[in-house]
Amino acid sequence: MSPRPVKAPVIAVVGPSGVGKDSLMDAMLTRIPGLKKQRRVITRAPELGGEDYVAVSETQFADLCAERSFALHWQAHGLYYAIPREIDALRRSASGVVVNLSRKALLEAQDVFSTLIVLSVTATPEVLAARLNARGREDRAEVERRLARASTPLPAGLLHVVEIDNSGPLDAAVAAAEAALTPWLQPERA
Repeated sequence: MSPRPVKAPVIAVVGPSGVGKDSLMDAMLTRIPGLKKQRRVITRAPELGGEDYVAVSETQFADLCAERSFALHWQAHGLYYAIPREIDALRRSASGVVVNLSRKALLEAQDVFSTLIVLSVTATPEVLAARLNARGREDRAEVERRLARASTPLPAGLLHVVEIDNSGPLDAAVAAAEAALTPWLQPERA
């Protein structure tokens, strides 16, 4: 059994496009007592939808960086992403805090947050292809690029990694995540 941290752990949910990260996180929030979610700040137009995020311009993002408003920030796929410093307050009141992170930000996140558990969400190539095609946001070439990147490994040096297979029913993936996280979660706080 792993020791419970003083602050609630940060639970980084990572995986390829179409694997169901947002669905898994939303289901975990309803099932795991005291679990909270930290929204990302992204230089993406708000009308593009997808996940729940705070949309900012590149200029606003640069200003927020200069003001040291972020606990963590990185660039991927031509966009800038960040986790606001407000995550520290969430960690003091939650049993755990889930965030959608990029693989390339994980080692820095481990340094910044100290107690980082990585939920590496996977699914079979057939399931990923079906989900990407069903959502209709990418053309065929982009679906192929995303499928090719799906097997990119996590960086070496991560201390706590749990693989969650989300190829089947969402409830099974949520149950697996809950079982893996329980030893790390803080008791519910007022």
